[in-house]
Amino acid sequence: MKNVWTIFKRELGSYFSHPIAYAVIVVFLLLSMVFAFTLGGFMDAQDASLTYSFFAYLPFVLMVLVPAVGMRLLAEEQRSGTIELLGTMPIPMWSVIFGKFLAAALVWLIALLLTFPIWITVNQLGDPDNLTILSGYIGGFLVACTFLAITLLVSAFTRDQVICLIVAATLCIIIVLGTFDPFVRAYSKALPAGFSDAITSLGVWDHFMSLARGSFRLQDAVWFLSIILACLTGTSAILSAKRA
Repeated sequence: MKNVWTIFKRELGSYFSHPIAYAVIVVFLLLSMVFAFTLGGFMDAQDASLTYSFFAYLPFVLMVLVPAVGMRLLAEEQRSGTIELLGTMPIPMWSVIFGKFLAAALVWLIALLLTFPIWITVNQLGDPDNLTILSGYIGGFLVACTFLAITLLVSAFTRDQVICLIVAATLCIIIVLGTFDPFVRAYSKALPAGFSDAITSLGVWDHFMSLARGSFRLQDAVWFLSIILACLTGTSAILSAKRA
């Protein structure tokens, strides 16, 4: 754990010593406010739970902004050659990967926590179920961690941050839109029912919206953790192969 902590502090410091983390957080907060109080129709719908005025839009914001934060995780290390330096040190590769992942995850936890004015506003204007809102925030954080793990895996393949951003964002967009209700209704007409149901279960939408509605199911936790662990394991395998 000492190695993980060392990598974590180094990576977290690098995020906040460059403008990218601040820029992404500011853009995220602005988009969150716009979706919650304008496009989300919060006042018209009187959605005190934030399920449809804020959380329903969250995956669409995260599917682009999360890869923007995670694109430098390993691509920059490979471009600058520091990944080879890390490979010569007696540090397990999983420590490097986990430390970097935790640092990026903390950036997104901070970003989500900074949307607290939305939560305060809802409590001032109505009488929401705060446990449902908390569940939605947990779901949002799990979505961010899932997209970070995917970006980390893509980052292990390339030294170019732009390519990493494009590929990772494309994968995250597919995961979101492939299970978004309007798209599901469109392709379910052309596909067998069992096949369309399988696609829906593999995407993020059903699992996230379950949490956004305040329902924490075991299958949702298993889905998120499985994707995250699979991506981190795949990243470790790729880097270990390059190290060898």
